[in-house]
Amino acid sequence: MELNEYPGPIHSSVLYDQDNHVSSAVWDGQERGVLRCHEHTSMLDQWKLTPIQIKLVEKAGFGYLRLLPAMSLDNALIAALVERWRRETNTFHMTVGELTITLEDVALSLGLAIGGEPVIGPTSAPSLVCEKLLRRVPEDLNGGMVKLTWLKELFSECPEDAPVEEIECCTRAYLLYLVGSTIFSTTTGNKVPVMYLSLFENFDKAGKFAWGAGALAFLYRALGNASLKSQSTISGCLTLVQCWSYSRFNVGQPKLNQEPDNNCFPVVLKWKGKSSSRTKCSVASYRKALDSLNDCDVQWLPYKDIDLTAIPEDIKSSLILRASRTMLLCFDKAERHLPDRCLRQIGLHQTIPKDVQRWERKSRIVDHGVDLRGKMDLALKEWSERWLHIVEGGGDIADEVEYMQWYQKITRKYIGRVTSSLESEYQRTVTTMREIAKIADVVSAEGLGSYNRGLLDEVKNVVHRCLTEQLEEIPKDKMKRKGNRKRRQKDDLSMEYEPEQ
Repeated sequence: MELNEYPGPIHSSVLYDQDNHVSSAVWDGQERGVLRCHEHTSMLDQWKLTPIQIKLVEKAGFGYLRLLPAMSLDNALIAALVERWRRETNTFHMTVGELTITLEDVALSLGLAIGGEPVIGPTSAPSLVCEKLLRRVPEDLNGGMVKLTWLKELFSECPEDAPVEEIECCTRAYLLYLVGSTIFSTTTGNKVPVMYLSLFENFDKAGKFAWGAGALAFLYRALGNASLKSQSTISGCLTLVQCWSYSRFNVGQPKLNQEPDNNCFPVVLKWKGKSSSRTKCSVASYRKALDSLNDCDVQWLPYKDIDLTAIPEDIKSSLILRASRTMLLCFDKAERHLPDRCLRQIGLHQTIPKDVQRWERKSRIVDHGVDLRGKMDLALKEWSERWLHIVEGGGDIADEVEYMQWYQKITRKYIGRVTSSLESEYQRTVTTMREIAKIADVVSAEGLGSYNRGLLDEVKNVVHRCLTEQLEEIPKDKMKRKGNRKRRQKDDLSMEYEPEQ
């Protein structure tokens, strides 16, 4: 690839919003670094649920989601993936074609229902909803949102002998906390919209919602927003994004202490508790790896060997919706689910997909007292007909060749420019010194004489000093670039290397 070769798209019929996409900024040398990832799962295990509460949580449809442990997010990997997300198509535009997170991924990874009622309903004044369903109202309800810390402080420990009404209030608070820290996490910090609380009034009815489809609609919107060059944060279920990537690409995968268990359900569990220490890379490193992907590097069907007996019947019976070309809803968010753009993910040959109708995304504060069902008739109609629009066929190998010829013209082929030889040499030098420093830090001095122990300390001091000097002295060719870019690169390197104390 030539240093200044145009990365595309050659035709803007599909990726019509390229000028606002983060890849345009990256190509112009305006690195934004890692994204701030908002997921608030670290305190979930501090909730003490009684057996009665656990049954209510399961009845509401979150029996599996509550079991998922907090996962350490790789912000740089997520940022590199977002650089390839396109909100025009709700897919990742990779070098080998389009891929996306489907309803199947949500169902199998998180154990959430994908075939029920849309996650949408009337919105009432937040204070009234809290008073009715929690029997308490927080002092600060700005923007119709409640603090997660407030929910935890007041409702995280429910006595087993508490009255039924108190048990139900504490359980609703937990469910609001659970969705607010995972599938519906926001970039506003430690808060969750009260509007979800109304869906937990009746636990049986709550269990009939397609929470997985709502989570995916929310995530699609979050990925789309984060893909704009003006953004620096991302929310939604980022654990799902990270594990989706682990299952498909050998990029950023943690080393496993044991083989993944194909009987594991939900699938996210196989990536937790088995990973050894991982050397995190920079956004630029992950970007280069994704820019270099070949077809053989992609696991198109990661669930082909999964034990079907481990999957609940209600989820298993709705997995065909992975191939439904439909609309996903989550209150005021409506996003298109387009599996015909990613046929290889359902075991079919890829053909040129249908054109995507431009869908106006409206980001607005939901009016209190408004029934959104009356404002989203088209999206609701598509969801109600989801079983009628299952993608079939898929052509043959000849069609796939034709697809790739078409795809090369409408996609963004790669994100980053080829680095110069001087810059590459500089990066290799820093990487080598960083590895030496890590080895020196973990070598045990036990059993060494004073002379050899002194030599080991000297090696550590020399390497650490040289690495510090490298971080402070950016090469001359970089000195000519914009100051803010130099600072970001230096910060990225500093984040990658943290010597042990």
